[in-house]
Amino acid sequence: MGDEKVAVSLKYPEGAEAPFISFSAKGRLAEKMIEIARENSVPLVENQVAANVLSAAEIGSMIPESTWKIVAEIFSVIVNYDKMV
Repeated sequence: MGDEKVAVSLKYPEGAEAPFISFSAKGRLAEKMIEIARENSVPLVENQVAANVLSAAEIGSMIPESTWKIVAEIFSVIVNYDKMV
């Protein structure tokens, strides 16, 4: 069970204090979530530790303050990737 796939999607509306968790899944549902994201060119960043922490929070809630730094780094990777493509 330690190898179970975990996926979390985040949304960061303009003007929000921090991103919030828009969806979270484990196992086969997480794998399907990742598949759909890839099919729709949604940026993906693999970070199992962050996914595990974020998946423990309630869907619709703001991400925990303890994750702000790592989530900022993830968003930075996505923004820089989009600039390179």
